[in-house]
Amino acid sequence: MADHRQSLSDLADLAAVGAAKVNAVETSVEKTEVIVEKKPVVVESTAPLREQILDAQGRAYATGRRKDAVARVWIKPGSGKIIVNGRDQEVYFARPTLRLVINQPFDVAERRDQYDVVATVTGGGLSGQAGAVKHGISQALTRYEPNLRSTVKAAGFLTRDSRAVERKKYGRAKARRSFQFSKR
Repeated sequence: MADHRQSLSDLADLAAVGAAKVNAVETSVEKTEVIVEKKPVVVESTAPLREQILDAQGRAYATGRRKDAVARVWIKPGSGKIIVNGRDQEVYFARPTLRLVINQPFDVAERRDQYDVVATVTGGGLSGQAGAVKHGISQALTRYEPNLRSTVKAAGFLTRDSRAVERKKYGRAKARRSFQFSKR
């Protein structure tokens, strides 16, 4: 017996085969098999896997951390105003690069100027505080809109940046630097 295999290339072929028998067609002399590849069908669900987490005022809350800085962040729908420690972001973070860092989660999620942010930050320097606010905004954004979690996570904003200053060792000037050598 000769074994002839055919593959389906279009949906029209599938409809034609569906009308006939799918498994096998037997003739008196030779056997012809039609193989239908079964591929998993992806069904998009409108219901999110996670629930929206809001407080009594309709805000999403999250804590962000970076180096020694800790930021408590609340977001709610608004005009895109960002307040850090009671001051506007342009006043608190004077460097444009730090403001760029803070707005990265909104740019990735394409939600710029759609949420108002209120944040309180303690500890660390300005760079660490900006990273902490970014982490907090990312976490709060996924709690307000759970559907955005995959895009924000793919950008790497939900993971806490664990890099920190290495501790000073004894017998050293800093963490790794030795004291200056003196010949005499």
